[in-house]
Amino acid sequence: MSDWDPMLLNLSYAAMGGLLMLVFTWIGGRVFSNIMGFKLRDELKAGNVAVGLAVLGLLLGTSVGMGLVIGLALN
Repeated sequence: MSDWDPMLLNLSYAAMGGLLMLVFTWIGGRVFSNIMGFKLRDELKAGNVAVGLAVLGLLLGTSVGMGLVIGLALN
């Protein structure tokens, strides 16, 4: 791995990190839907602002958490 160009290596880390964030966000949304007992998509289509804010928190929390994990792993 030390023979790789640092730019290519950083790009691959970013791509893997983005993919991991999407996977963990999807899993978090599924768990959230199962715990709450309603479908997120149906509630968002109905204009439920509270569910939208909860999904926003889920996205932000997952992305910050994964960003910290990936960022600290690079050190």
